[in-house]
Amino acid sequence: MRALISVSDKRGVVEFAKGLEKLGFEIVSTGGTYRILKESGIEAIEIDEVTKFPECFEGRVKTLNPYIHGGILHRRDKQSHLDQAKELGVDAIDLVCVNLYPFKATIERTDDFEEIIENIDIGGPAMVRSAAKNFESVIIVTDPGDYAPVLEALESGNDSVEMRRNLMIKAFEHTAAYDSMIANYMNRRFNEGFGQKQFVVGSKVFNTRYGENPHQKGALYEFDDFYSKNFKTLKGEASFNNLTDISGAVKIAAAFGDENAVCIVKHGNPCGFAIRDTLLDAYTEALKCDPVSAFGGVVAVNGVVDRELAQKMNEIFLEVIIAGRITEEAQEVFAAKKRIKLFEFGDERLKVSDDVYDFKHLSGGFVYQDADRVRDEEVENAERKSEREATAQEMKDLQIAWKVAALTKSNCVVYVKEGAMVAVGMGMTSRVDAARCALKKAEEMGLDVTGAAMASEAFFPFRDSVDSAAAAGVKAIIEPGGSIRDDEVIEAANEHGIALYFTGVRHFLH
Repeated sequence: MRALISVSDKRGVVEFAKGLEKLGFEIVSTGGTYRILKESGIEAIEIDEVTKFPECFEGRVKTLNPYIHGGILHRRDKQSHLDQAKELGVDAIDLVCVNLYPFKATIERTDDFEEIIENIDIGGPAMVRSAAKNFESVIIVTDPGDYAPVLEALESGNDSVEMRRNLMIKAFEHTAAYDSMIANYMNRRFNEGFGQKQFVVGSKVFNTRYGENPHQKGALYEFDDFYSKNFKTLKGEASFNNLTDISGAVKIAAAFGDENAVCIVKHGNPCGFAIRDTLLDAYTEALKCDPVSAFGGVVAVNGVVDRELAQKMNEIFLEVIIAGRITEEAQEVFAAKKRIKLFEFGDERLKVSDDVYDFKHLSGGFVYQDADRVRDEEVENAERKSEREATAQEMKDLQIAWKVAALTKSNCVVYVKEGAMVAVGMGMTSRVDAARCALKKAEEMGLDVTGAAMASEAFFPFRDSVDSAAAAGVKAIIEPGGSIRDDEVIEAANEHGIALYFTGVRHFLH
């Protein structure tokens, strides 16, 4: 039996090779892998002894050779293949252990295009694909995490077709992801990220029980180990819908740095938000905005949930709590509630990935775009259009309202008073309806909007939203501006003594 080992990720490779050698495998290897194996006392054969041809062109060509690919690809169940291999002097290779040049690490480290080009693996993917194609005869190993189970299967004689098939699938995923990464990089470098093909590649974290509905299958996939590194399940099982709600809630709660922020989300939309000196006070204020919708909702806590906060949260039914951390004492408070789900995300604070691109499925394809960014300076540098200037507290409230609005389904209007959201209208077909709906809900909840700041993620097409806000007692408004009727909106603000600011940036979220 013969194994070919050539890896860039050398974790565990010596132990794997020793295990194979113990099982009677002859080890063939290349370059740096060969040196490490020899230094570790493994009787490895250098690749050019098999190829009968030296590595050349500074290592660009070393395994692209009939003695290698013939040894991998010839079928053991066809006598004609076996006869031809014997005639040509091609020895069978029964196991291939290969992973690829570190292209991702290279592009993160340098912008030197020559170095980047040299870190595009050619021979590696060819060997992986050859072995995967002939998986019934050849075991292909691309993941160091598979070394131990492969050795165990070989030792026990249980290297089944099913195991080989699973390794084959993983191998093709490995090369497909690698090629996708290279293509996407080249398009980012030369085509502003929008080439003729766009590849979205994620790694599975876990299956969900089902998708949005019980008749649909679902799973969570991640970019760059984001969930594997940060997302920890403490209680329950995250559903497909939980995960989308968690994403929306965390984006809002984490948008304020180290502030003690709490966001309550229901069906993807915020129904409560507040920032306070303590997380207990923040949750209490956030809940006041819409306690009816909060029932069965998702709460994102940008900090640590302790026993006291847990006891307060336990007063109503919440489906999901996601926090920077949830103490063991707090988990004990929730233990008796069977339906609640608890997750940690980060450390002391919530974490949000820094995705560069965003995409959305639509019938027959998907649309792809640069990821939106909501920046502090959009409010700090906003242009005052009114005669009245906002107070310091109103500017803080405008900052909160602007960020929440930018991360809420359009059309939306958000009202914030003293650091807490007091009204929100979202996902409406009319902006004035969003404004009025929010105010009606606030009135039903007994919330006083007088003195609040208001944000709209896009411009007001007419002055009617400003008139409605003024009637409710709003004192400051922030919006992008850009309507042909901006003058009318500004005039309305001045008539009502409202401070009005234009950011010049729109944040539609559809």
